[in-house]
Amino acid sequence: MLDVTFRCGDLSRGAAAAAITVAILLIPMGSSGCDRGAAADKAEPAARANTSGASAAPRRLPLRVVCTIGMITDAARIVGGDRVQAVGLMGEGVDPHLYKASTGDVRLLSEADLILYNGLNLEGKMGDLFVRMARSRPTAAVTERIDEKLLREPPEFAGHFDPHVWFDVEMWSGAVERIRDALIELDPDGRSEYERRTKDYLEELYELNEWISEQIAAIPAESRVLITAHDAFGYFGRAYDIEVRGLQGISTESEPSLKDVNDLVDLLVSRRIKAVFVESSVPRKSIEALIEGCRARGHEVRVGGELFSDAMGRAGTPEGTYVGMVRHNVETIVNALK
Repeated sequence: MLDVTFRCGDLSRGAAAAAITVAILLIPMGSSGCDRGAAADKAEPAARANTSGASAAPRRLPLRVVCTIGMITDAARIVGGDRVQAVGLMGEGVDPHLYKASTGDVRLLSEADLILYNGLNLEGKMGDLFVRMARSRPTAAVTERIDEKLLREPPEFAGHFDPHVWFDVEMWSGAVERIRDALIELDPDGRSEYERRTKDYLEELYELNEWISEQIAAIPAESRVLITAHDAFGYFGRAYDIEVRGLQGISTESEPSLKDVNDLVDLLVSRRIKAVFVESSVPRKSIEALIEGCRARGHEVRVGGELFSDAMGRAGTPEGTYVGMVRHNVETIVNALK
């Protein structure tokens, strides 16, 4: 059974019904940023109430699957193959922490056979929308089955989990399995294909995980420090033994204080770290403040490159896939710090 479920209407519904659906869904929503607010807490039980009989009727193929972030869209396409048409709401350079659904997004969601989102309040401003969708169409938060003991809960974000689980490839494999199970629940006839494609993809992810460990281990221990604009790489640091510091917190809604900047300048100067990194979905101004602070103290720091954190690269490029994005990040980090 899907733990978090919504159901989309068929495209054959009349225009009037579709208009009513969109109008209801566009009732003003509260925003919770990256905090685990009441809306997210309500989403799971609301969805569970609608799971019975979700897969009873035959499905028209390809299944229409609407995803939030690119990493989920990529996995849905790989696992689903020709049986799935996966559409992502958030493309290159989009910050999911700040993202608000447009009228067009709501229409896409209302026409989907399945909605997939990250959860853990990554898509914080869409929390109320997911609650409303939970009443009528299948939806799965791909992180919902990850053991809470494995989730990061940084001291500065006490009581809330870090949603950036895709930077631990082994943990992200669990999210891929959740996508497989959601598709099987919706389309039992495709079980064998979904299972086969997932098995092949998990083998690729296992090899990627091993490769990352080898690459990061090649960086001298004293230089193995990754400094970025916001704290998106905590799981990466824990999984691959690299110290990670972010100027902002887990959510880009937070703003670094002068103390935050000075503390990181102290670290860069005292340890003679030569590179910091910008992110494709986060403005550069906070990183530039670090560079200027170090320069004022006689230590030159350069931008080691651009990393993909909350969004993948441009569609049609290697970085526009999950595996390609991770490889780009690792190669950029290693080339700058090794």
